Amino acid sequence: MMILYPYGLRKALTLSYDDGVETDIELIRILDEYGILATFNLNSGCFAPEGTVYPAGTIHRRMSESAVKALYAGGRHEVASHALTHASLSAIPAPRIAYEVLADRDNLEKLFGKIVRGFAYPYGTYSDEAIDTLRTCGIAYARTVVSTHNFEIPNDWLCLHPTCHHDDPKLDELCDRFLTGKLPFGLKLFYLWGHSFEFDRQDNWNVIESFCELAGGRGDVWYATNIEIVDYLSAMRALKFSADNTMVQNVSPIDVFISVDGEPVCVRANAITHLEGKA
Repeated sequence: MMILYPYGLRKALTLSYDDGVETDIELIRILDEYGILATFNLNSGCFAPEGTVYPAGTIHRRMSESAVKALYAGGRHEVASHALTHASLSAIPAPRIAYEVLADRDNLEKLFGKIVRGFAYPYGTYSDEAIDTLRTCGIAYARTVVSTHNFEIPNDWLCLHPTCHHDDPKLDELCDRFLTGKLPFGLKLFYLWGHSFEFDRQDNWNVIESFCELAGGRGDVWYATNIEIVDYLSAMRALKFSADNTMVQNVSPIDVFISVDGEPVCVRANAITHLEGKA
């Protein structure tokens, strides 16, 4: 018996982009074209004043609150916290960490009408104290900037290392291995991160366009936001099996798929599924 992603899949892809900048508009256009989902990590204390016009050639262009709401509120992409003022959490005490996280959450939740449980560490810096504080602040996962160059499920969601940055020299190799290679047993996750303004700075929008064209629209990959993956795997780990493995109870509000004798079986949310005769 093996746990599967939705629809009986073994591979998932998610993206994570920071700062809430104008170039996210083009990034979201590309993502939507290829059916790929991402999480956008915002600093609500750093929104640009309404009506801001940037000098020609400005690369890092933060959006105003109204522009942020207009861009991220309408689609399936997730909004997560990136700390109120983009403060380095390893350089401030726990009470300030809590303020940076909770104030940002509060602002974003009021703006979007959704509970915000995700986080990306500003500058990629964190500490044991920061991790403990994020946990008490209701954060479900927190992304670092440490590339794993693999597709393994993280052991600690509050120290979530991505597969790689989009400028990683190994991106093409990793993408090919993920999409066409023979992957080891178990669920696999390709996690790509970056800042969309980097595509303007490097003049290489072709990198993300090519990646999405190659990785998108596949029937063997689950496209999900960060929090969707975290919640699904939490539901999976909460499954209750009978002593003889003929029944499984799903106590979560999310349908979970498992493999029984090589065939995918949907374990419905908030229900007991009998496994005899399912294969």
